[in-house]
Amino acid sequence: MVKRSQPRRPPLTRERVLREAVALADEEGLSGVSMRRLGQRLNVEAMSLYNHVANKEDLLDGMADLVSEEFVVPTPGADWREALHVSATSAHDVLLRHPWAGSILESRTNPGPARLQYLNGVVGVLIDAGFPIQQVYLAVVTLDSYIYGFVLQETALPASPDEAAESAGAFVEGLPEGAYPHLVSMAEVVMDPDYDRSLDFEAGLTLLLEAIALRLPA
Repeated sequence: MVKRSQPRRPPLTRERVLREAVALADEEGLSGVSMRRLGQRLNVEAMSLYNHVANKEDLLDGMADLVSEEFVVPTPGADWREALHVSATSAHDVLLRHPWAGSILESRTNPGPARLQYLNGVVGVLIDAGFPIQQVYLAVVTLDSYIYGFVLQETALPASPDEAAESAGAFVEGLPEGAYPHLVSMAEVVMDPDYDRSLDFEAGLTLLLEAIALRLPA
């Protein structure tokens, strides 16, 4: 009787470990990522993972850089405002797909090549446009703060327009009548059935880029 051969398991590599770690974080959050859990998902002993990642910090560095590969790097010589609009929008979309990533991308002291390439592209397109380096620094810090902060707020809010409108309505009902009229006006924007919250990020980004443009020397 001929024994059937077992299907060969793909070889364990650093990239395979990192991609599985990213998938695990997408499903369970960063707190769910451990060497033991990774080993279970890859069907290997946890100790064998250390042939590909030195330690947990190295794992997080690799995960951060793998996510950074999804960011669109500004094209040298492109119109700076259009290039930053595209790159910032891509970063926003990536962080929504990997909501855990924002907390580690900005905290890594050993950024990988993908992260460095993205940041170098953002800085380069502003320098090429003629911005003084001090203004480049402020623009990059402000853009990052807007992108990461917006995603943090976005993931904390109700997901669907109906849920957002219901939450805003409950907020208004809980306020003392006439005490906070300006907050009520803001909430009514969200309660409007024609309101499209998906446009908020782009609208705010446009305002921010317009403000940065004011710092460009004549």
